[in-house]
Amino acid sequence: MALAVRLREDYDAGHLRALAKASRDANQTRRLLALAAIYEGSSRGEAARIGGVGIQPFDKLRSADWVLAFNAAGPEGLIDGKAPGKLPLLNAEQRAALQRIIEVGPNPAVDGVVRWRLINLAQWVYAEFGISVSKQTLSRMLRGLGYRKLSARPPVRRLKKLCCALGGDRAARCGGPADRGVFADEARIGQKNKITRPL
Repeated sequence: MALAVRLREDYDAGHLRALAKASRDANQTRRLLALAAIYEGSSRGEAARIGGVGIQPFDKLRSADWVLAFNAAGPEGLIDGKAPGKLPLLNAEQRAALQRIIEVGPNPAVDGVVRWRLINLAQWVYAEFGISVSKQTLSRMLRGLGYRKLSARPPVRRLKKLCCALGGDRAARCGGPADRGVFADEARIGQKNKITRPL
């Protein structure tokens, strides 16, 4: 069995209990109380019970981790840090290159497209950097860089043609005096709701 790591000597049990009482972090409070118990001469098993972990993890892993963190940084070392998370697929230089080609736009003769789509950008990233990236990941990445997908609205003439193609008299459907009759039920006068019980 490995020797227990000694605690630093500039703190004592009373000081750690006072810090635990003032702490707003639950994990830090438990760890401070566990270390205070060790300062008072309690066994590692008792400290593990106070810390909320089993004896073996406390002796083998967590006790040493807590003691080392406490010895290095004091009570602040017992606060859980935020996990760093997964590294981004593209580094800063690669993201800058991606931004440049988006801003310049595609060259139809070279790129074979007249506007960038996510699939085209994913293919460009693979050809340029050898990194395979999905459309969803690339979309999130571009949103993080401040880009949004824009779609042009169809011209009004196309809408009128579509309206006329749906059937009926052209005068009644496309700009004639009967236009008002198409939307006569906007006030929902003919609607008959069923009676429901209040909650």
